[in-house]
Amino acid sequence: MNRDEILSLPSMPPGNPSYPMGPYRFIDREYFIVIYESDPEAIRRAVPEPLAPDGSNQVFYEWINMPDSSGFGSYQESGVVIPCTLDGEPVNYTAQMYLNDEPPISGGREIWGFPKRWGQPRLRVETDTLTGTLEYAGQVVAMGTMGYKHETLIKDPAKRNEAMKKTQVNLKLLPCVTGKPLVAQLVAYNLAEVDVKGHWGGPARLHLVPHVNAPVADFPVRRVIGGRHFIADLTLPYGRVLYDYLA
Repeated sequence: MNRDEILSLPSMPPGNPSYPMGPYRFIDREYFIVIYESDPEAIRRAVPEPLAPDGSNQVFYEWINMPDSSGFGSYQESGVVIPCTLDGEPVNYTAQMYLNDEPPISGGREIWGFPKRWGQPRLRVETDTLTGTLEYAGQVVAMGTMGYKHETLIKDPAKRNEAMKKTQVNLKLLPCVTGKPLVAQLVAYNLAEVDVKGHWGGPARLHLVPHVNAPVADFPVRRVIGGRHFIADLTLPYGRVLYDYLA
């Protein structure tokens, strides 16, 4: 391979790249989010400066089912998101993510700095209950339940579409071959071409189990506020650098 051929490759490995060039389109992407109050000290420890927790003491625990994802295939995901602010702007910080598909693990970490690790999340409907579980190393570490479609919340689709375009922030860390930091950045992205097809609310519960390699329970459940369930088509574009720790 010459220099131009090398620089045109979308990803590693060179002979069989894990993922193609973006942006990436998702069809019928389904979310189940449990909104709850947690310990403010635990939240503060997890949020990297210059981000600041938004003061609500809220955490979003989420499951996402992605049956049709360009370049990534069909997979599910689970993780922890913390509402924050950056220079007064509301943003969401992704603290932990677990999923069951190699291309979006590699692509998510390498491009956007998503904190992705391998796990076994599952989102499904069991009779009258929307149910999410996460297994890691053979152990159930998270279980969420919500009453199935108790309340329709899509009275204003345009408003919901705009809410999904809120700035999302990750801490991207990549080591150099020397072992020293090569990339240490806060990066941001905004979902695009969002079309919310359905949005529901309802009562919810969340159970988190302590685990050394999937420490979702480090954000203890103090009070569950409620559940959200929605389905949307959307595009995940490339992002931008907000803050460079090595500059």
